[in-house]
Amino acid sequence: MQHKLSFMETVVYGLIGLAVFLGIWYALPATGLVPQQFLPGPATVVERMTVLATQPFAGATLPAHIGYSFVRFMSGFLLAALIGIPLGLIMGWFRIVDEIVAPIFDGLRFIAPIAWVPFAALWFGTGVGGPIMIIFAGAFPPCVINAYRGAKQVDPQLIEAAEMLGTGHLRMMKDILLPASVPSIVAGLRVAAGLGWQSLVGAELIVASTGVGFMMVQAQANVATSTVMSGMVAIGIVGLVIDMLLRRGEAAIRRRRGLAE
Repeated sequence: MQHKLSFMETVVYGLIGLAVFLGIWYALPATGLVPQQFLPGPATVVERMTVLATQPFAGATLPAHIGYSFVRFMSGFLLAALIGIPLGLIMGWFRIVDEIVAPIFDGLRFIAPIAWVPFAALWFGTGVGGPIMIIFAGAFPPCVINAYRGAKQVDPQLIEAAEMLGTGHLRMMKDILLPASVPSIVAGLRVAAGLGWQSLVGAELIVASTGVGFMMVQAQANVATSTVMSGMVAIGIVGLVIDMLLRRGEAAIRRRRGLAE
């Protein structure tokens, strides 16, 4: 059995890992193993991020590009949740819907989100619709799968008791399936957020005229490696914050329901 780390132990080990990573990153260009042109050191990237915070590059500052990306992400992510969660619950409750939808869904969910980029470019050009479509493609499957899994794991005694009271299908899903499936749904949202954020950056590399991905493409064309890496660091930080918030939400829900973490 693994020993559960305390908060301080988690922080210390995390800082050790970060220090090792930064040390390797610093050493590679400093020792000449990798030219500075292709791998700027941490200090150079931080300095460049400070400049990008106030000076526009590719039409906007770094915070503005992050803002454009985040709005696209939230649009696609919320759309995936609003459609995927009810669909998963319906598939988990109505067997006939499961039989009809499952073959189509199982075929589509194995298509990588980035594979939809050509269609997004054809249908939406560089407008906001293309990236939202790509994010939706990445976030939708986890929403459906975890809602479906949550519905299938509901205590049969709860369902039997509700059926004995004459509970209708709509109320059954609203009052029984949805509340009981919340832990599984929130876990799915966390996976969906990660896939959606990764899909967004991939989409912005091709079908966007603003955003962090677009900024990185423009920087690559100008051989501005420090700007490219500034975008990568920003992507990582925002993704980490999103995951931490969803992880806290998931932990709070599991504690409230008395579930082991």
